Amino acid sequence: MKSFLHKKGVTLSPRVYLIDGLSYMALGLFSSLIIGLIIKTVGDQLEWTWFTEMGVLAMGLMGPAIGAAVAYGLKAPPLVLFATVIAGAAGAQLGGPAGSFIAALFATEIGKIVSKETKVDILVTPFVTILVGFFVATFIGPPINYGMTSLGSVIMWATEQQPIIMGVLVAVLMGWALTAPISSAAIAFMLGLEGIAAGAATIGCAAQMVGFAVSSYRENKVSGLLAIGIGTSMLQVPNIIRNPWIIIPPTIAGVVFAPIGTTIFNMTNVKEGAGMGTSGFVGQIMTFASMGFSVSVLLKVLLLHIIGPAVVSLAISEWMRKKSYIKDGDMKINIGG
Repeated sequence: MKSFLHKKGVTLSPRVYLIDGLSYMALGLFSSLIIGLIIKTVGDQLEWTWFTEMGVLAMGLMGPAIGAAVAYGLKAPPLVLFATVIAGAAGAQLGGPAGSFIAALFATEIGKIVSKETKVDILVTPFVTILVGFFVATFIGPPINYGMTSLGSVIMWATEQQPIIMGVLVAVLMGWALTAPISSAAIAFMLGLEGIAAGAATIGCAAQMVGFAVSSYRENKVSGLLAIGIGTSMLQVPNIIRNPWIIIPPTIAGVVFAPIGTTIFNMTNVKEGAGMGTSGFVGQIMTFASMGFSVSVLLKVLLLHIIGPAVVSLAISEWMRKKSYIKDGDMKINIGG
C-alpha cells in the first residue's frame, strides 16, 4: 500500500498538507478574492462600474481558485486538477474558505489514487474527485468552517478586551506564520479575523517583512530589500534555521508597535489583508478599505507598518551584529531563481 501511494504521489504528510497545501491555498485566495477585492475597491472609488463588476466576479470565484491552487500544489494529474475546481467551489459554498480547502485536499488525494486505474479514466477520475469533494464539503466542511470562525471570533473578542496582551500575541504569531513556510493569509482568512485583531496581525506581518528587509540590507542590497519588503520574508527561512537570532529584531518591532496600533491608533483591517503584511502592499490597501483613506490613516499606516518597524529592526539588528549574535552573511538570501 505504501509503495502504491508513493507511486500515486500521495504522501499522507502533515507537512505537505499544512505547509504546501496552505501556501497554494493562499495563492488561490490572492488570485481570486484578494485581487478581486482590490479591483472592486478601485472601481468603487473611481466609479468605474466595469472595474467593480470585474472585481465582484473574481471574488465570487474564490472556491474554484482554491480548488485549482490546492490541486496544482499537490501535483494532481490534469483530470484531477480540473475536477477539483468543482470540489473547491462546493467547499466554498457549503463550508466557506476552510471547507473549500479541506474539500479540495481530500478530492485531490483520492482523485490521484484512482487516476489511470481504469480503462474509463476520463469518466471515473473526475466523477470520484467531484464526489469526494462534494461529500467532504457537505459533511466535514461546515463544522470545520464553524470551528475556525468561532476561534477567530474568540481571538477578536479577546483582543478587544485585552488590546495590549492579545495584540502582541496576535502580531507575533501571525508574523511568524507569515515568515514560516505556512500561509498567514490563509490562516487569517479561515479565522475570519476582522477589526482590531486583524489590525494587530497586519502590524506583526508588516514588521517581519519590513524588519527583515531593512536588517538584511547590507547583505542583500536593493534587490533583497524589494524581494523581502514587498515580496515575502519567507526568503529568510533557511537563514533562520541556521541562526534563529535573526528573527528577534522584526519580532520585537511587532511587539513594540502592535499595542500602539490596538490602543492609541485603533488600527483595524479586514480578513483579506490581515495576514498579508506589506506583500504587494495588500495589507495597507485593505487597511484603507477598513478605515477609509485619509491623511491621518495614511500617516498611521506609514508609521506602524513601515517606518517604525524599519527603525526598530535596524537598530536592534545593528546592536546584535556588534554583539556577534548576528554575523555578516547571516541574512544573505538567494534570489537568483
